[in-house]
Amino acid sequence: MSTDKLVMTFEANTIKHLGVKMYSNMPPALAELIANAYDAGATEVHVRLYDIDNKKVIVEDNGVGMSFDEVNDFFLRIGRNRRDEKQKAPCGRIPTGKKGLGKLALFGIGDTINITTTQGKEVVRFKLDWQEILKCKNRDYEPKFEILPKGKTSKGTKIILTNLKRKTGFPVAEYAESLAKLFNFQDTFVVYLSLNDSKPIKIDNKLKYENIKPEFEWDIQNIVKINDKDYSDKKETSGKIVTTEFPLKANLRGVTLFANGRMVNKPEFFGPSESSHFYSYATGWLNVDFIDNWEEDVISTNRQSIDWENTKTEELRKYIASCISIIERQWRDYRKENKKKKISEKVNINVKDWIGKLPGRVQEQVETIVNLLDDTPELSENTQQKSIQIIHQLIPEYADYHWRHLHNEIQDASKVDYEKADYYRAFIEAMKRYITSTRNKSGNTTVSENTMLGEVFGRGKHLSVAKKYKKPDGTNFTDSTLENIEEGQKHLSMGILAGGRHPVSHEEISDLRESGLFSEMDCLDALSLLSHLVRRLEDADNFSSV
Repeated sequence: MSTDKLVMTFEANTIKHLGVKMYSNMPPALAELIANAYDAGATEVHVRLYDIDNKKVIVEDNGVGMSFDEVNDFFLRIGRNRRDEKQKAPCGRIPTGKKGLGKLALFGIGDTINITTTQGKEVVRFKLDWQEILKCKNRDYEPKFEILPKGKTSKGTKIILTNLKRKTGFPVAEYAESLAKLFNFQDTFVVYLSLNDSKPIKIDNKLKYENIKPEFEWDIQNIVKINDKDYSDKKETSGKIVTTEFPLKANLRGVTLFANGRMVNKPEFFGPSESSHFYSYATGWLNVDFIDNWEEDVISTNRQSIDWENTKTEELRKYIASCISIIERQWRDYRKENKKKKISEKVNINVKDWIGKLPGRVQEQVETIVNLLDDTPELSENTQQKSIQIIHQLIPEYADYHWRHLHNEIQDASKVDYEKADYYRAFIEAMKRYITSTRNKSGNTTVSENTMLGEVFGRGKHLSVAKKYKKPDGTNFTDSTLENIEEGQKHLSMGILAGGRHPVSHEEISDLRESGLFSEMDCLDALSLLSHLVRRLEDADNFSSV
């Protein structure tokens, strides 16, 4: 082992543009340091922020650390690709970094970096100073270092950043949320973030969606199984898509892509139709580790996006878009059913059942109106519910039945069978009610139904249905008019009995139903006529009293 000197080889502009400027925001810079800990086989990393007195950032992990030679050969070499050099990663992890630029994030946070790293019995401490780097006249920078006895120093690496570029305080809760979105943590790696030694925040996948209350969730593999589009790596794609009941904030929308635990593409929906109502409610993440193993590097340096101008990435984009399209269609169906259920509970109307009982020509129109109300976010829930109630009053279940304005007696007698679509029995029961009412009012209970109708109705017979009515000027209608009405009541009553009840009573109902000889409309027509006759009957008086 040579301890003569440590050397950082660099181009001055490299550190300035890829370090100071690219990582000027704290969360992405911290993410690079956390990723380094992950690549070092750490199971825990503690990020401690201090914004009082001497402002500083400390990042400490329990990874394998670095030897002096590894610091020189690996850490201090800018732009080194560890995968090309086939450097084995601890714990069998696939390294999240491969460009060798993440270490420049240090200079995006502070000007002075003190690093202590322990591997085995070897402890190396060295200091990187941005101001000293700027003064270098040649292309090599030699940091100050010392070799320490191991003593009680634990394994891993500890980085202390001072002379920070940020002058204001640290919004630690925002940082925690941002970091959670940049990683897809596994249980074998835990990150803790604290401010001024307060109780640390555990950064994990739960934190990523802590303020999101899912309404519906999809495992992407369940969508892959029903997606008829083929894609070579579809079985290697995993993750979850979530939708919420109410629109998400803009910064929470979209599907994030991760490769080997780190974000590689910020949230988006991968398709041309992102103006859809659906996209305001959807979020989630997908693991596409396989892209990190492609020969061509398609991940941007800042890990915010994938190079989509590539045959392989274009195939990936189209496949993800097709999966999201399936989810969108399912979401619309699930949401409609859920909405109907909620409205049903609020207005005491079973919306699904109601629409299902409407006539075919009306059903589609009513459902369209209900769906439009649901898809209009400008309308409050109360307005939607009130609108549903009004529509229901205008177009109730079995609308044709109600729109006929059937007499209460006829409705009462026929309703149960009509709702069961037993239209023949509905008519028969209504006819029975009319016959019974006629017998009760006339007192004729001995003769057959047809004979009884002929005896109680008609000119000069037992019941008069028109005699008590007069013209608006108070004069009587002509005798011929009254005779026609009285005779009409008789013949209509006898006719509906003979033309309706008798055939139905003598034929098998299944034959009548399947032949179409007595349809729902036939039933409604007959019930309407019976309602007319019942109303006449209610107004009828004995001829002896008129």
